[in-house]
Amino acid sequence: MRKIPAELIKRYEQEGWWTPETLGDLIADGLRDSPDTGFWVHSDVRPFSGTFADVEQHARRLAAGLRNRGVGPGDVVALQLPNWMEAAATFWASVFIGAVVVPIVHFYGRKELGHILATARPRVFVTAEQFGRTSYHPDLCAGIPIVALVGAGDREFARNEYRFEDLLDDVPLTDTVRVDPAGPALIAFTSGTTSAPKGVIHSHQTLGFETRQLLENYPPDRGRQLTATPIGHFIGMLSAFLIPVLERAPIDLADVWDPGKVLKLMETEGLSIGGGPPYFVTSLLDHPDCTAEHVARFKTVGLGGSTVPAAVTRRLADLGLFVFRSYGSSEHPSITGSRPDAPEEKRLFTDGNPRPGVEIRLGPDGEIYSRGPDLCLGYTDDELTARAFDDEGWYRTGDIGVLDDDGYLTITDRKSDVIIRGGENISALEVEEVLLGMPSVAEAVVVAAPDERLGEHAAAVLRLREGCPMPTLDEVRAHFKKAGVAIQKWPEELHQVPAGQDFPRTASGKVQKFLVRQDVAARKK
Repeated sequence: MRKIPAELIKRYEQEGWWTPETLGDLIADGLRDSPDTGFWVHSDVRPFSGTFADVEQHARRLAAGLRNRGVGPGDVVALQLPNWMEAAATFWASVFIGAVVVPIVHFYGRKELGHILATARPRVFVTAEQFGRTSYHPDLCAGIPIVALVGAGDREFARNEYRFEDLLDDVPLTDTVRVDPAGPALIAFTSGTTSAPKGVIHSHQTLGFETRQLLENYPPDRGRQLTATPIGHFIGMLSAFLIPVLERAPIDLADVWDPGKVLKLMETEGLSIGGGPPYFVTSLLDHPDCTAEHVARFKTVGLGGSTVPAAVTRRLADLGLFVFRSYGSSEHPSITGSRPDAPEEKRLFTDGNPRPGVEIRLGPDGEIYSRGPDLCLGYTDDELTARAFDDEGWYRTGDIGVLDDDGYLTITDRKSDVIIRGGENISALEVEEVLLGMPSVAEAVVVAAPDERLGEHAAAVLRLREGCPMPTLDEVRAHFKKAGVAIQKWPEELHQVPAGQDFPRTASGKVQKFLVRQDVAARKK
């Protein structure tokens, strides 16, 4: 755990940012106040239609079943499930008994799953026997006392294996186990800039504050909004199972991101999309079935979770959408964001100003340092914690940005994404922005490629709009020349994402650039 200065703890408590409530308290209160609120899972595999009360009954029966098997405060409950009802029941049951939740993205494979299970050492692991190309790995779970399988067929079970339904006690748990609100509540494993996922520890206080401040910034009367961000990513879990309960708002989940099906759900169910990573919004707009009626359902679009190109915000605003940007990470979920009443140019072209209680400063190289009530407790790896946090409570984000005269932040790059060509720094984000000005380019990722003479040069990997040809390097050079960009910043090699495929992404939609860099380097061998 990182050291949190006493004066910060005192300030956060005095301001009411940190409260004595646990996540179990918050969820129990919200469910009690809105039992008839709808809960839907839009899935070809495990559809569900019910109410908060129906799912709470599952959760409290599971909580009783786990408690009767000795699971309680401080024990780790890991779950690797798609956006299904059973995921909500597991999350709610875990916080009711004071357990520490470890959400795992459902499409993580053996390597990532093995690392997470070995690091978190769960007492309970809830997973699907099969979903898409992902299947259960019994050998990785042999040392876990309780393994619950959702959708398990008729087969022989090992001593530690159970059908999910068989863990539900007949008599549901009626209370909420009391735990320290400053203690760990959730460990989020984030895989973005490193090959092995990092375990980010959050408390009841950090997540409680994060949830409340997000709700304060949400527009009113949002209606039924679809959550397709995987609940295995912690912000997906909060968006699906915590924020709606506090808001007393319906829950709609989708276990597969299929733009065509999402557009159909918007028609048949009256659903809307509130935003998220830019990819989730642009993939709908670029789909041939998208109409003006669909666009009208977007209403307010908040973009974050990855770098937000100005070309995307301008495009959405030109369609009549109310757009704002925000910036954060698994470690510090909400660092900056534009409020709805911010001037349009701030909402579209900056990542906002500091959220309530949050402080930011820039290092000599422009690196962003942050601290605030929603900043995590540290990593499961003590060495990572020591490198990322200082004794004054500041977090080194690894992102580079600039502050304008009004205190609005704009992310200009990530330290690991800067291309050093012949000793000169080139912003990958700047090159990507220029590429997005080409009509055929739907998405551009620029990374450093090895260069025998200069050390590195810019390599661009493009995802094209449907039916558009791949531009030539000469056409790209002409475009950059017309844009007035210095020659040394021009891409010196081009690659294309094959039709029907996508970039490697994290659960939040962020492109995993280290994998793109590896692929580009491998092509040169």
